Amino acid sequence: MATDIKAPTFPESVAEGTVAAWHKKPGDSVERDELIVEIETDKVVLEVVAPEAGTLTDVMAEEGDTVESEQVLGKIGEGSASGDSGKKEEKSSDDAAQSEKTSDDKQDAKQEEKKPSSGGKQHDVKAPSFPESIQEGTVATWHKKVGEAVKRDDVLADIETDKVVLEVVAPADGALAEIKAEEGSQVESEAILATFTEGGGSDYASATDNKPEASADNGESDEKMGDKIVAPAARKLIAEHDLDVARIEGTGKGGRVLKEDVQKAVKDGSAKKAAKSSSAAPAKAAAAPAAEGERAEKRVPMTRLRQTIAKRLVQAQQTAAMLTTYNEVDMTEIMALRAQYKDTFQKAHDVKLGFMGFFVKAASEALKRFPDVNASIDGTDIVYHGYQDIGVAVSTDRGLVVPVLRDTDSMKIADVERTIVDFGKRGRDGKLGMDDMIGGTFTITNGGTFGSLMSTPIINPPQTAILGMHKIQDRPMAIDGKVEIRPMMYLALSYDHRMIDGKDAVRFLVTIKELLEDPARLLLDV
Repeated sequence: MATDIKAPTFPESVAEGTVAAWHKKPGDSVERDELIVEIETDKVVLEVVAPEAGTLTDVMAEEGDTVESEQVLGKIGEGSASGDSGKKEEKSSDDAAQSEKTSDDKQDAKQEEKKPSSGGKQHDVKAPSFPESIQEGTVATWHKKVGEAVKRDDVLADIETDKVVLEVVAPADGALAEIKAEEGSQVESEAILATFTEGGGSDYASATDNKPEASADNGESDEKMGDKIVAPAARKLIAEHDLDVARIEGTGKGGRVLKEDVQKAVKDGSAKKAAKSSSAAPAKAAAAPAAEGERAEKRVPMTRLRQTIAKRLVQAQQTAAMLTTYNEVDMTEIMALRAQYKDTFQKAHDVKLGFMGFFVKAASEALKRFPDVNASIDGTDIVYHGYQDIGVAVSTDRGLVVPVLRDTDSMKIADVERTIVDFGKRGRDGKLGMDDMIGGTFTITNGGTFGSLMSTPIINPPQTAILGMHKIQDRPMAIDGKVEIRPMMYLALSYDHRMIDGKDAVRFLVTIKELLEDPARLLLDV
């Protein structure tokens, strides 16, 4: 029985897509969850995978065709490819093998030399298939070293693109035999990153014990610095940070100083030259002040995520008629409620009660009352959203990312807090995916966590507004004719004047203020 291959369900703001590329031809065998076709929309490239294992029998939407949400693209039949197709594949495989043998004899010999005595199978570790909107990525981190034992599906490396960090996992139990793309290298879709040998790290290590230790650092050899053997990448870092190699503990074989050892020393500051032992030559110590007047500079390439952030921020300011309106909210009632129930809340929901849950719920209610603020601009069209998907800005070491809370109107405060904690953790670990950050009808950013008293947030296109939270500060306020000290927070609403009138922006912000100053309104919907 044939199985339909359908286009994904498009978001409401996406009416249709274009078939960008078929990765399989009729007659090709496919495995379950294997990438078959890519659909390009005006926002993202969506991947369509095989719903079942079998053979691609029909292609009903050719490359370049426009398709709608959940349209049938093709069909998968049972069984595997046979007949002429199978012969063609076999012939193609033989031709490819012959070509590879002819052109890469030296490489094959080199790889054969590296095979463990157990005769483990070797694999090429490749970069993931990038969507068409992503041309290349950067090797951010190698989590495993050459010869280190790994299990199937262990993370070997992270590839950073301008949108997300992609993980490269081990194809089987075994060990890395050779790293071909060092950290910082630019790689294209499906580029070979390393070679991998099945059979376990211990077998691999024993097979290479009698050989000179190979370096994975662009073919450079280890070098002695003092009485330490130092890897090339580690040597470069030592020079960059002006470290004392004698104070760095090597964890490699035979005490070899690895790149990770130097990074650890940089982080804890244990190997700075200023802390060199007194046994250092006095002449060298005296030579240090000779650089008086020299001012150090460091040039590093901008990460892809930072480049994308910069591009979008400039785009927002160039395309939107952006204004900002301010107000202040008395946090007395929220803080009293939080103090009264925070312990009970944490026991009941296993998450801390913060302020963001109240702000998300207040914003959701205000967005229902002011649909213009919840709308987006698509070319010359205005798209009104019948739901509230609120993006929450999360700061990471790589830059600012905005994962999205879906259907916040139906979420409880505990669900909001729990999801935000999860976003923060996955954001710092680089585990947020495209699905987490696509869409959003409104955004909240909290500069108060860093001490900001007032700021002007920038709209996140194609949204038309963003709410900025700030630091809670005790200030003297006139309350019923008396001066009282109250915990106050400034709120800032940046909005696109092309879509939102000033009076609506002010009333929207006042609504949020009123809901927060009297939290019972959130429960009573008044």
